Amino acid sequence: MLSEKIMSKIRIVTDSSITIEPELVKKYNITVVPLSVMVDGVIYSDSDLREEGRFLEMMKHSKELPKTSQPPVGLFAETYENLVKEGAEQIVAIHIMHTLSGTCEASRQGASLSGADVTVIDSGFTDQCLKFQVVEAAKLAEAGASLDEIVARVEEVKSKSELHIGVSTLENLVKGGRIGRVTGLLSSLLNIRVIMELKDYQLNTIAKGRGAKTFTKWLDSYINGIKDKDRKVAEIGISYAGTPDFAHEMAEKLEVLGAPISILETGSIIQTHTGEGAFAVMVRYE
Repeated sequence: MLSEKIMSKIRIVTDSSITIEPELVKKYNITVVPLSVMVDGVIYSDSDLREEGRFLEMMKHSKELPKTSQPPVGLFAETYENLVKEGAEQIVAIHIMHTLSGTCEASRQGASLSGADVTVIDSGFTDQCLKFQVVEAAKLAEAGASLDEIVARVEEVKSKSELHIGVSTLENLVKGGRIGRVTGLLSSLLNIRVIMELKDYQLNTIAKGRGAKTFTKWLDSYINGIKDKDRKVAEIGISYAGTPDFAHEMAEKLEVLGAPISILETGSIIQTHTGEGAFAVMVRYE
């Protein structure tokens, strides 16, 4: 009985910008607070749009680009109050980075309102890179680790993670205010594919070219770079918006790195900004 009490003392919370297998959420008792997305004036909870391909179809037929919103402060407060009622003594909340969403700040305000002992962490990432941190934290919490140990491990995982995103169209990023209009216009006119790295809380373009070969050329170069540095890869995540075919092609190439690979469709929050045909390759090093 003592071990059960230790295990349940610290609870892990995240937001629905995470791309994660539902079985992991259940296994590690992770609480996922949903963001919302508005499509043609109708507000949907991100957690209700998880059926494969559903949101992309909605976005294709929408009159204007959907708008995403962070969870309300009150929802965070209610979530933290409920976890305390369930026996949580401390809570670690790990979220999408602040330059992409106001979720971290809403979480902090909700924590303050609830009076719960909540440590809010900006993951510096989103999608499966957020998953890397959340799952490691949840494993430690289950094993009875202290708050300091969990926070230190999350920071370590953050420092050893990389996220690269490839987009086939910059239209959504322009409409969402994530990049300049001129860049997006040129991309559309020239059939340009763009690879960006999410680093230091910013999206930076690292490669671009015409046609899909831009993506495969970058991937080959990226894999060779990892092999040349002789870095041991712990796990790989591939997320996609649209069909999974190219994601599986990438996985075949990435297998040479000898790490488990998770292929998942990204959620509505990320798809809103990337558009169809986008992908992300996320790597966590040992």
